[in-house]
Amino acid sequence: MHFIDAPDAFEEVTYKGLLFVANGLGAIVAAYGIWKNERWGWGLGLLIAAGSVAAYVASRTVGLPQLPAEPDEWLEPLGVLSVMAEALFSMLALWVLGGTNTRSTLPPSAA
Repeated sequence: MHFIDAPDAFEEVTYKGLLFVANGLGAIVAAYGIWKNERWGWGLGLLIAAGSVAAYVASRTVGLPQLPAEPDEWLEPLGVLSVMAEALFSMLALWVLGGTNTRSTLPPSAA
């Protein structure tokens, strides 16, 4: 979703567009780690998702440097969808990283 909105973000201020691109690339790296069943993938994904939610809230309350004085719309459809996905992922990542799941910790050959 951040890749979709990156061109508009670049028009506002360059660093916002770069953050959107970095968010998308970081999510791809995290997805690879999750696919390989690596804890670092979940941790990276959680960092990216939680950071994105924090930036969403900041951009609509206190504002971000060099951006127009009027805040972004709270209920922009792509933004709302993105925050919902990030919040759900964050809850799942916390559950996985917290060790409350019932997956076996044995390697596949020992199970």
